[in-house]
Amino acid sequence: MKRLFLLLFASTCFYGQAQQPGENEWGAWYMYFGTNKVSERFSIHTEAQFRFYETTSNFNQLLLRTGLNYHINPNAIATGGYGYISTDTSFFEFPGETNTQEHRIFQQFILKNKVWELLFEHRYRLEQRFLDFGDRTDTQHRARYRIQMTLPLTDTFFLNFYDELFINLQDNLFGQNRLYAALGVHITENSSVQFGYLRNQFSSAVFDRLQIGFFFNPDLRSVFKKKIKDN
Repeated sequence: MKRLFLLLFASTCFYGQAQQPGENEWGAWYMYFGTNKVSERFSIHTEAQFRFYETTSNFNQLLLRTGLNYHINPNAIATGGYGYISTDTSFFEFPGETNTQEHRIFQQFILKNKVWELLFEHRYRLEQRFLDFGDRTDTQHRARYRIQMTLPLTDTFFLNFYDELFINLQDNLFGQNRLYAALGVHITENSSVQFGYLRNQFSSAVFDRLQIGFFFNPDLRSVFKKKIKDN
């Protein structure tokens, strides 16, 4: 009887470990974001994200995104764009696994305002998601809202916080919620880096993620003007 109990206990522990999707692991996201200004009103958004279930290994997701920004004024930006996402939905690695492939179209609107020294940004985004799971395909729609607050500490250092809610526009209304806090460093006038923590909450799991983000926002208007003149 004692041996049977120990066998059942060991089996239960193994089953529990086999089912956990990695919530107990610290994952990491390594990110690049760019806003490349090409005219007074237009800029090009560029983005690449490499996400891992663990800090330096165990691939989770590759995200590549681009878009065209229209700057209505300094505090309002409208964007339309496209993203490609490849996702390993399983924490565990096994031979022959198939990643989910996604082609995504999105539209977004950003509003900015300042209260005392606090810089606020409200981002509203709609997404049309075309998913290929390998054995089936699906089309899904989603809405997102992010409120972000930036607090300058010095000319070099700043704090950045945001909360973002994902709403599915089909079954299971709640998609996820992302809560983020980071220390930012201005490297040059148009580049910065952020070292942060993200709490990513789904309906059935919560993930802790370290984040390193590099932001580069060059002004390319002179380059494009020169090309136009040369043509």
